[in-house]
Amino acid sequence: MHYLLSFVIAIGILIFVHEFGHFLVAKLFGVRVDKFSLGFGPKLIGRKMGETEYLISAFPLGGYVKMLGEGEEGEVPPEEQHRSFAAKTPIQRIAIVAAGPLFNLFFAWLVFVLVMMVGFPAFTSKINVIKDRPAARAGLQNNDVITAINGKPVNLWSELQGAVQESAGSELQIKVKRGDAELNFRVIPETTSGKDQLGETITRPVIGVVSANDTITKRFAPGEAVIKGSELAWDVTRLTTTVLVKLVEGKISLRENLGGPLRIADVAGQQAAAGIVSFVGFLAGLSINLGILNLLPIPILDGGHIAFNLWELIFRRPVTPRAREIAQQIGLMLLIALMLLAIYLDVDRYVFRQWLN
Repeated sequence: MHYLLSFVIAIGILIFVHEFGHFLVAKLFGVRVDKFSLGFGPKLIGRKMGETEYLISAFPLGGYVKMLGEGEEGEVPPEEQHRSFAAKTPIQRIAIVAAGPLFNLFFAWLVFVLVMMVGFPAFTSKINVIKDRPAARAGLQNNDVITAINGKPVNLWSELQGAVQESAGSELQIKVKRGDAELNFRVIPETTSGKDQLGETITRPVIGVVSANDTITKRFAPGEAVIKGSELAWDVTRLTTTVLVKLVEGKISLRENLGGPLRIADVAGQQAAAGIVSFVGFLAGLSINLGILNLLPIPILDGGHIAFNLWELIFRRPVTPRAREIAQQIGLMLLIALMLLAIYLDVDRYVFRQWLN
């Protein structure tokens, strides 16, 4: 049950952030917003406040902001024409449409910065050694705490990994705390091949240790938290974009990397069980995914609407209604096909494989 609840909370927050971006920028440009809905389909509950009706609809996988004159120019009363979406300049329309995915990206950045300030669990440099590997042969033991590598202080597992990678296979001077004693060792890394997070084969130096799963709460001062949070947001954005490109190129597996509602619910439940910091970190990563996907130039997505308005801005004439209709039909078919594929992979992952096992 908590998996379903985690999924609904995660999707609800991200949809609200996305649609609030459209809503806020539309209001800033004087566009009348008739409806603000979390979800699609039949209305479950709703309340009109001012000129906008706020709704929660039956199907939670999406939402919408209904603006005056959006796709229905002939129905706008003359006295309200200046407040319609269609009456705004192409640049203003682009800003309104782009605000949704950009708010998702901003939300993720803000979450990462706050996590860096509040604190997050991080593995220390306490290690366990792998038998017959360089660290074990040099004399390191389980539960040793590596405090420095080549004179550079080490406190976290990530710092330890970084120092080993920087060595490029050269001999390492490693300082270790064992109980009350401080010991020094010389370790020559060995090179190994493996798969990175994009499924590509890489070679890297290793010393044959794994984290002892000892954690501390790591936090940064506000100024440094902004820097660290920004770096993390950029890394996740870059990784998401790279994965998307490689999926399109067929260089990484759709089966292993594409997921639908069941996979989102599964991961959301796992992260919620791990704690609030893990859950909001997952939420930020998912928000970046949502923002980037919506910026793709596919008709029916925000990126497609941006492309239509860019056409009008460049060529001084709008896309013809017939061309827009055909493009949106193609975009809808692509989106439905992608959703069906994601659902099929979910069913295969969580039903067929579980049944076979």
